[in-house]
Amino acid sequence: MPPTRGRPIAIKLLILLLVPLTSLVGLWAFAAGLTAGDGLRMLEIDELATNLAEPSEELTTHLQNERLSSIQYVAARRNAETLKIQRSQTDAAAKRFRALAAGQRGLSPEMTAQLTTLNRRLDQLAQVRRDVDATGAAPLDLINGYSQIVDASFRMYDAMVLVPDMTLYRNARALTMLGEAKELLSRERAMIAVVLSRGRVTPAEREAFADWTATRRLLHAQAMSHLDDGLRKPYQQLMASPMYTEFTEAEDAIRGQAIINGLPADAATWPVDATNLWKAAERTQRVTAKAITERVTPAATGILTKIGVAGGIGLLAVIASILLSLRFRKRLVRELAGLRDAATELADVHLRDLVKRLRTSTQPPSAAELPPLEIKAETSEVRDIVQAFNRVQSTAVEAAVTQARLRHGVNQVFVNLARRNQSLLHRQLLQLDGMERGTEDPEELEDLFKLDHLTTRMRRHAESLIILSDQTPGRGWRNPVPILDVLRAAVAEVEEYQRVEVLQAPPVALTGSAVTDVAHLMAELIENATLFSPPRTRVDLRTTATPYGLIVEVEDRGLGLSRAELDELNTRLAEKPEFDLAQSDRLGLFVVGRLAARHGIKVALTASPYGGLTARVSLPASLLADQPALTGA
Repeated sequence: MPPTRGRPIAIKLLILLLVPLTSLVGLWAFAAGLTAGDGLRMLEIDELATNLAEPSEELTTHLQNERLSSIQYVAARRNAETLKIQRSQTDAAAKRFRALAAGQRGLSPEMTAQLTTLNRRLDQLAQVRRDVDATGAAPLDLINGYSQIVDASFRMYDAMVLVPDMTLYRNARALTMLGEAKELLSRERAMIAVVLSRGRVTPAEREAFADWTATRRLLHAQAMSHLDDGLRKPYQQLMASPMYTEFTEAEDAIRGQAIINGLPADAATWPVDATNLWKAAERTQRVTAKAITERVTPAATGILTKIGVAGGIGLLAVIASILLSLRFRKRLVRELAGLRDAATELADVHLRDLVKRLRTSTQPPSAAELPPLEIKAETSEVRDIVQAFNRVQSTAVEAAVTQARLRHGVNQVFVNLARRNQSLLHRQLLQLDGMERGTEDPEELEDLFKLDHLTTRMRRHAESLIILSDQTPGRGWRNPVPILDVLRAAVAEVEEYQRVEVLQAPPVALTGSAVTDVAHLMAELIENATLFSPPRTRVDLRTTATPYGLIVEVEDRGLGLSRAELDELNTRLAEKPEFDLAQSDRLGLFVVGRLAARHGIKVALTASPYGGLTARVSLPASLLADQPALTGA
């Protein structure tokens, strides 16, 4: 009887996602329309205005007054007591500002950076004062020294003025512009004091004054365009007043070319005009700032009240959405988790054990080895997935068994062909040996030796097929064989054996059961060394005895390999490799790896000091005999 189908997972997902998504989208639209965050930011700005803006404005005013007093002192070297009093007032304002700023929390990264810059500029005030007290300081440099500190304060205002309400933002930004305009007016007052004391103006001072004048007028014009009508009216009255007109005439006179060598008759009234305008601007700005601040709190409170009402309704919707979503989520997650665990066990345990067994046996698995997946699920799609996994399992098992049989068949073919070739080659070697004994012609004997060497190499290749099939070659020795004879036998199976030099080996013998495999392993490594090194270079074989066995090094003078290639090859040699038909170009490495794994031999490739490679073969003590012995078949 087929299993009953549960509700489709698409419906469950729709139910799972529809309610919370609908609620969240509705709440998002609600919150976006009412801008709860905007209200909170407006309250934060109100706090910043109290703890940072107001004390920094007070500090800025004292810095402006100190700059004027300093310039007057430098110009006439009088009023030192007035300057001293002003400096103490500036220090008190700076101390108060630093204390309030240090206790302020929740600043934005940009605000924090600007506040740090302002504190760093305040630390430079002592150097500016030393320049004032010294003789010979340029007045323009002193003015700029104070201006850098004041400019840092205005940059802090720029980072602070992020009012979400556009009307409040325009008014606050306009107020900051007017403050910068007042700062430029303060610089002009200081420069007027310099001009009057000297009776002339230098080209550099005239150029700086002209820049300040143009910037001040531009800031005034821009600020007036952003202010509301109620806030703009006092400034319009100020700009229409006679004292503003008189001061602009003084500005035009100072930045003109006429007073470079002398002052006009009405120059004596310039300080008075500047002072009157500065006081009026300061008074107007204070009133405007208070009016803007008073607008922030009511607007923020109204926004938060609306959000509070809407938040209560939205909270109920969110709670209902979460509870409903968790109910469906728990059920679906439980089913999927069971499917995941079963699939993981299938892949990591059952199939892995089966594949491992099929490497040595071609018998199909029993039902106990691969039980079908059984998951308790009410969702039809999950049940379908379970059935699909069972079908995939059956298909994978059939493919694995077929591949194992194919591999076993290929191995048998390799072994049969290799055995036949090995038998024929052995007979050929015996026949060649008889012919070598029966001839005395040197040339003919040399040809027979070459043929004998070629046949020996062919026998080694035939044995490689047997080794790749996990079989043991027929050749063997009963008695131990000196390691030197084993290495010479390995060299004899290499085409370019003349290039190989076997250095003196310790008097150690190799057990008879390992002679054939060790000789074959060394022949593969020696042949690689001759193939991948220049034809006229030498390949050295060094043997060293250690407390743990014997180390044989095959060193060539080739081009070597990169570190990544060496690591890859050493990884393959460290484990018993599976023969891969797709990598037949590295057949020798597979043979070396199989032989090394069979006898517990460690093979590692390292860079040679001559530029090539060194193959280090570590023979364990279990393969060595106590005393050297003669070879015996």
